[in-house]
Amino acid sequence: MTNGALFLETFFNPVIIARYLPAIGKGMLVTIEVAACVIVTGIALGLALAVVRSFRLKAVNAAIIVMVDILRALPPLVLVLLVYFGLPNVGLTLPSFAVLWLVLSLVLAAFAEEVFWAGIVSVRKGQWEAGRCTGLTEFQTLRYIVLPQAIRLTVPPLTNRTIAITKNTALGTVIGVPEILNQATTAQSFSGSATPLMMGAVAYLILFVPVVIAGRYIETRFAWRRA
Repeated sequence: MTNGALFLETFFNPVIIARYLPAIGKGMLVTIEVAACVIVTGIALGLALAVVRSFRLKAVNAAIIVMVDILRALPPLVLVLLVYFGLPNVGLTLPSFAVLWLVLSLVLAAFAEEVFWAGIVSVRKGQWEAGRCTGLTEFQTLRYIVLPQAIRLTVPPLTNRTIAITKNTALGTVIGVPEILNQATTAQSFSGSATPLMMGAVAYLILFVPVVIAGRYIETRFAWRRA
């Protein structure tokens, strides 16, 4: 057997592909479900925390900063293992899907809060003063004047961070979430072939390359025009 034929037999075995394609497809659906849930809850929570922080309540802001710094400092894998294997010791057992969704949502929320906060503080003080001069309350000024400008500024960095964190859905394999990598490694252990792992890699490309392209489009669409 030539080296080329051996390579194809190892990574692109058609029999193995046909056998495990349905399993990889199911893994893709689970990955999409987790990623969608994480994006919605993570960004919403991050925005809510940034809005609360803008009211400059010292005790609340200190709590937000501590929580955000801890979540940004700890690797997501450590948090996944800590929540999944630690909480049952205090009588709280969560399904593996819920653990993965919860941890990745909190991590995304921590980064999103910092991104939104940076956008809010970058809006000039005069914008706040102009809003208050027109009779708007502080919250109305934030909602109608500051946030629209801040969100536009934060779209590019937030897009990149969201893509990076949603790729961590592969961490679900360590706690048994049947996402792509879990299905691929299970198939690899049964077949003894590297083909399922290659199928998993292709599945990730199919899912995330369009997301990366969409992110690049969003970055361009929301970028401030240069003078």
